[in-house]
Amino acid sequence: MSVPPVEQRSSAVTDDGRSGVAVRPAKRVRLGMPMRADVVRRVVERGGSLWTFGVLVVIVVGFALTTSNFFTKAGWQAVSLNSTEVLLLAVGGTFVIVAGGIDLSVGSVLGLSGILSADVMSRMLDSHYGATPTMAVGLVVALAVGGFAGATNGLVITRFNVNPFIVTLGMLGVARGATQLVHGGQEISNLPLELTIIGNTFVLDGWIAIPVAVAVVVSIVAWLFLAKTRYGRRTQAIGSNVQAAMRTGINVKRHMLRTYILSGLIAGLAGFSAMAQLGVATITAGQGVELSAIAAVVIGGASLSGGRGSVAGTVTGAMMVAVLETGLVIAKANSAWQLIVVGVILIGAVLVDQQRQRVARSE
Repeated sequence: MSVPPVEQRSSAVTDDGRSGVAVRPAKRVRLGMPMRADVVRRVVERGGSLWTFGVLVVIVVGFALTTSNFFTKAGWQAVSLNSTEVLLLAVGGTFVIVAGGIDLSVGSVLGLSGILSADVMSRMLDSHYGATPTMAVGLVVALAVGGFAGATNGLVITRFNVNPFIVTLGMLGVARGATQLVHGGQEISNLPLELTIIGNTFVLDGWIAIPVAVAVVVSIVAWLFLAKTRYGRRTQAIGSNVQAAMRTGINVKRHMLRTYILSGLIAGLAGFSAMAQLGVATITAGQGVELSAIAAVVIGGASLSGGRGSVAGTVTGAMMVAVLETGLVIAKANSAWQLIVVGVILIGAVLVDQQRQRVARSE
């Protein structure tokens, strides 16, 4: 569809110095293409926020039809418990990725936080401390270890301008190696019995485990923090355009340091939660979970280039990863398929993100 050519007039100055009217060449304005591009943009934007939920529904229905135990209370318990580690790490990673960074160390920090916390609690039990103070100190230790790892990442990245991929990859190795050195590389099972009971207690008629409830509360608080506070707006501003954020007066280095500390703290909490569920601290805890966490964030609509993402989308992405992993276990599939499926979905999510960016740039 097109409209007739329209002459565009503007004031000008003639050769003899008198003002006149200059007539610009007429342009034929086409309305069809801009309208179609606008429709595509809106579909991509809205689809980007809904496609994850739609795929999740399809996956749930697929497993429900092909396995006998998936659509049961036991199946839900398995999925929800399996999602807690990924969900917690992904929530912390959402802030980092939205701000334009990346944290590959969260899985190893989870393991290190858990094993050091368990080591302290075991020593306290040997010294005849009660269960309550022992668990309280263990939680503080886990959070402190995670916060210290996050602060180390943030300081190296912001003070020395090192690529976050390299820094957090290095921290991944450091934390994993340190985990193997604690307690001679052996698992620690001398933990308060009450901790294991808490980690495996279900409420609401057996539908929600306490670790799951904790993860839900953390997710809600994180959603409010990212969507409704000045900190969240600054996080998105930094991820969208660092230079523009600096010109508006945002202390980017300090903000990024806090963001990595937040990611580390949540990883420490995830380590304590995983230990409570298993009733033992192992040196393999959190191994490879960083891939699932990053996949959950990207699947949920966050852009790896920064500036876009939401905790609500991350929760949906984490549930998708958990449903896939748990469904494959219930279906008695080879455990290697879990890694393959998560990797393929991560690549697919990145391709979708790139397509969204192409559409946005074409406008």
